[in-house]
Amino acid sequence: MSKFVKNLIVDQIKKELAEVQDCVLVNVIGLDAGESGKLRDRLHEKSINIRVVKKSLAIRATEGTNLAPAFDDVGGSVAVCWGGGDFVSMVKEIVELDKDEDNFKSFSTCGGVLDGETLTPAAVTEISKWPTREEVLATLVSQLLGPGATLAGQLIGPGGTLASQVSEIDGAGATAEETSAEEESTEEAVAEEAGVEEAEESTEEAAAEEAGADAEEGDAEEASEE
Repeated sequence: MSKFVKNLIVDQIKKELAEVQDCVLVNVIGLDAGESGKLRDRLHEKSINIRVVKKSLAIRATEGTNLAPAFDDVGGSVAVCWGGGDFVSMVKEIVELDKDEDNFKSFSTCGGVLDGETLTPAAVTEISKWPTREEVLATLVSQLLGPGATLAGQLIGPGGTLASQVSEIDGAGATAEETSAEEESTEEAVAEEAGVEEAEESTEEAAAEEAGADAEEGDAEEASEE
């Protein structure tokens, strides 16, 4: 390979890895064309990028960057993986592929770099057990909402009890008012009935007095005729 071609490859690697801060190195030597295609499709589904590089060219392309330490202990050609939803999610997928000997027997992790620190294959496996960014956020949200829900329950509980007591008081007041109104109506009805009876008695007494007066007048007239 001429120096000119090597420089072109180095420049291309620099462009591809310019924004990459963390990566995982994997071995893909031994995968046939079909396995390589399946591997790339599976990684693509997880938004994970993969780039096969020669160690010497990768060292030149990553010189002075956070990725440089990743290539210290590797030899020959390796594949650089980066991307995914977050670093832990990518590592989980890489480790799953490493375990899938039925489809990717020759695939294995070689190490990587995180925050400028070199990762061994064992460290990569350990990171795969970490919670993902989404899991951390879900836990954080749960912890934040937990006290809020408890506080809301504590506020709503006494409020609900007070509202119930107020409703009972209102109900008792309404019942008392209805009872008072019924008693007043009953008293008025009794009073009206008593008034009617008194009026009837007065009418009867007046009629009796009038009959007595007529009788006296009749007796007086009979006496005068005699």
